Amino acid sequence: MRSTDIARLAGVSVSAVSLAFNGRPGLSDATRQRILDIAEELNWRPHRAARALKGASNEAIGIVIARPAQTLGVEPFFAQFLSGLQSRLSSNGIATQLLIVEDVTAQLAVYRRWAAEHRVDGLVLLDLTVDDVRPQLVADLGIPAVVLGSHADMTPLTGVWVDDHAAMVSVLEYLVSLGHGHIGYVTGVTSYQHTQRRLQTVDEGRATLGIDVTCVATDYSDAQGALATRRLMEAAPRCTAIIYDNDIMSAAGLGVLTEMGVQVPGEVSIVSFDDSVLMSLTHPPITALTRDTFALGELTATELLRVVADRPAPRAVQAPTPRLIVRGSTAPLESALRREGAAIVSVAPRTSRDGVPPVR
Repeated sequence: MRSTDIARLAGVSVSAVSLAFNGRPGLSDATRQRILDIAEELNWRPHRAARALKGASNEAIGIVIARPAQTLGVEPFFAQFLSGLQSRLSSNGIATQLLIVEDVTAQLAVYRRWAAEHRVDGLVLLDLTVDDVRPQLVADLGIPAVVLGSHADMTPLTGVWVDDHAAMVSVLEYLVSLGHGHIGYVTGVTSYQHTQRRLQTVDEGRATLGIDVTCVATDYSDAQGALATRRLMEAAPRCTAIIYDNDIMSAAGLGVLTEMGVQVPGEVSIVSFDDSVLMSLTHPPITALTRDTFALGELTATELLRVVADRPAPRAVQAPTPRLIVRGSTAPLESALRREGAAIVSVAPRTSRDGVPPVR
């Protein structure tokens, strides 16, 4: 079945069939509906490649992620974000094409191929790194795109961003209010821009809060989160509170502390930078920064639809700042253990044989 067959059955020209399927003016409502009804009855759709060559919509948005698939598979943030994104896109009849690759080089190759093949109508860029080359390449390729986690003045693309600085300040001030002055921070990938913003906020705590913080970098996995926790507990002096960059590492860290006989929150308080149902199911439930990740996906999709439709100038759209939800994993530090005025210690990420930087 071809478009010429649909045209013959509808009693119109082939160009009229194209106008009907591309939603373009030039047809009466009755004629357009007659063409669509015949096509629906015969289960016919125009060939995607042919439509792309004519500049028609592919009804697909692309996402290329360079992270280990096993890490993504257990991280609730991505599931909730992608669900919100697809929910908003589905209301416009648009699908999401997700591809997981090994590294940034592979991502760039995919973007070039998709641009040449007119494969997608737009892109969502995630995990922006320091000096990331992807936004400029995507802009040069002419693919409409939105970056999650970046200000518009930092890239040539529209960005949806969250105030990591304010979120981290709220965590640090809360722990200090409980008397914690020696804090461990189990970070995610340090090359990511949002991780750097959080680390910078931690550094600023030296002057503003007088805290001592030991930072250990990981890949966000439960295995490295557990290993980082053990190293923090084996270091001297031992920290009395630990901040984790995601919920998976927080749960893994709690498991290690329980195994080691460390009471939470009696001896160590823990806070997660990401919230999920998992944080309420542990014992004790874990204090966490919470946000509507589903809504964050919807907001990103809304901005992308606007960019695809209008090709406007780039802008920065701020999502709501995460709020700290206090649960059973945090408590005041006993007065005998309180420390004040210590200097901050930021551990440079040096990769050891098992992939996790050692604690200093």
